[in-house]
Parts: sequence; C-alpha cells; structure tokens
Amino acid sequence: MTIRDYFGGAKSGADSAHIPATGVVLLVLLCLLWGGNMVSIKLSNQGVPPILTCTIRSVVAALLLWIYASWQEQRVFLAAGDLKHGAAIGGLFGVEFLMLYYGIDLTNASRAIIFLYTQPLWTALGAHFFLSAERLTATKSVGLILSFAGLVTVFGTRPTTVGHLYWVGDLMEVGAAVLWAATSIYIKRFMLDKPITHYQTLFAQLFFSIPVLAAGWLFFEWGRPVRLDTLVIGAVVYQSVVIAFASYLLWFWMIHRYQVSRLAAFTFLTPLSGVILSGVLLEEQLTTLLFAGLVLVAAGLYLVNRPDRGRYKR
Repeated sequence: MTIRDYFGGAKSGADSAHIPATGVVLLVLLCLLWGGNMVSIKLSNQGVPPILTCTIRSVVAALLLWIYASWQEQRVFLAAGDLKHGAAIGGLFGVEFLMLYYGIDLTNASRAIIFLYTQPLWTALGAHFFLSAERLTATKSVGLILSFAGLVTVFGTRPTTVGHLYWVGDLMEVGAAVLWAATSIYIKRFMLDKPITHYQTLFAQLFFSIPVLAAGWLFFEWGRPVRLDTLVIGAVVYQSVVIAFASYLLWFWMIHRYQVSRLAAFTFLTPLSGVILSGVLLEEQLTTLLFAGLVLVAAGLYLVNRPDRGRYKR
C-alpha cells in the first residue's frame, strides 16, 4: 500500500464504497479510543511532564511499528533520497504533538479535543490553495463556516477548572490542528507519487519527531519531577500502545479496504466522544455553549468530509 492508496488516489477492487456493519463498529470504536486519548493525556500529565510523555509515546510506538513491520516483511526506513521528506513530516509531527501535549496541560480536555479536531477544516482550506485537484466546493465552504463558528463559540466560553492561561492552551490546540493539516498537505503534495508505504510514512513521523520532542523536554521540562502510579503508567501505555500503534494500524487497515472519504465522515464522532468522556471521567464542566460549539464543529466536519455526490459511482 503506497501513499496514494492511503489518500484514496488508487482504487482497488477491495476499496469498497460500502462499509459493512463490522466496519462501522470498528470506526465507532476508533472514535471512542481517539476521544479517550485526550483524557489519558490529562491523566498522565498528573505524574509525567507532558512533553516527556509525548517523547516516550513516539519512542515506544516507533519501536512497536518496526517490530510489527519486520514481522510483515515491510520496510520502515525511507530511501536516502526521501529522507528530507521524512525529516519534514517528522518535524511537523513533533512540533504538533509538543503543542498538543503542552497545551492540554493549560486547558480542559473537552475544549482541547474540539480545537484539535478542527484539523479537517484547515486541511480543506490549505488544500484549496496548495493542491490544485482539491478546490473548495459550496458544501465544504458551508462546513468551514459552521466549524469556524463553533470554534469561536467554544473559545468564548470561560472554563472554571483551569488557570487564567487556559486561552494559551486553546490556541496551542488550534496550532496543533493547523500543523496536523500541514503534515497531511505536505504528504499529499510531495510524497503521493513516490513508492512509499504507509509503514514508512508513519515510522518517519514517529522517528523524526523524537529529537524534536526530546529537545522540547530538555528545554521546557528539565528538572520537573516524575511521579509514577498505576493510573499514570496506564495512561502512558494507552497513548503509546493503544493509540499511536494499534489504533493507527487499524485505521490504515480500514483505509486499505474502504474509501477514505467514507471513513473520514465518521471523524465528527471523535470530539463528541472526547467531550463526553472528559465530563464523565475527569468531571469537567460541560456547558451549553461548549456543546453548541461542539455541534457546530461536528456539523462542519461532516460537511467537509462528505463525499461529493456521484464522485465515486462505478
């Protein structure tokens, strides 16, 4: 499976427009897992500095991916001529997660996941200017407007369970979403037609992010204490093994079999599950305005990701 397959550029016989019931269940499971990721970060931050946790996550996930790919007889290292692209996406990935993990330390998990999952909106906007084949349509434009309205709505609420710098954390989560979008656009523009598999792309993001994150840990967090208990260790394992390794492999497995646009339409469930889990597990205050912003962002996500009518008819 090449990068073109990942982004839906190649249509194989297995690339079905219909997602069966088992596939829908797996997609809902993935959205629940990804929604719970923000909760787990908030929990691990109670004992391990956030950027150190993110560094550990990349190291563990990269090692597990290398072991799994070797078992599957797949290469994970890029060819020498493509290393510059690996370093670029790894650098973007590293700064993205530095902002994500550090930002969530300043704001609520329920707010953070809404801001982070505006990523498809920034992707659609960036693709309009940098990818000639992906111009904005009227439907996508409405989706952008709805989600931006949701973004403003959530940003305008005042959380009571975090400090006065919550707005810095909010902006860092938006920055992480923009960098996530930039990574996707970079891959589509410079790596789409190269013989690079998704194993190599994912490994490059993890591997080349390690020095960026390690530098961030040394610069911002050196000397901060580490306090380990069962909950903190479990949260770090969840982020490293369940999310960064297992869930991403399951996602790639599904992308290989179903149209990526059909799968992406389910992403609006992730911020929904994240907000609910934040309220249940972290007892965060979930206000009416927060839910209003969530609904607007989710509706925008759906419209941006919805397949164009008739595009995939065969």
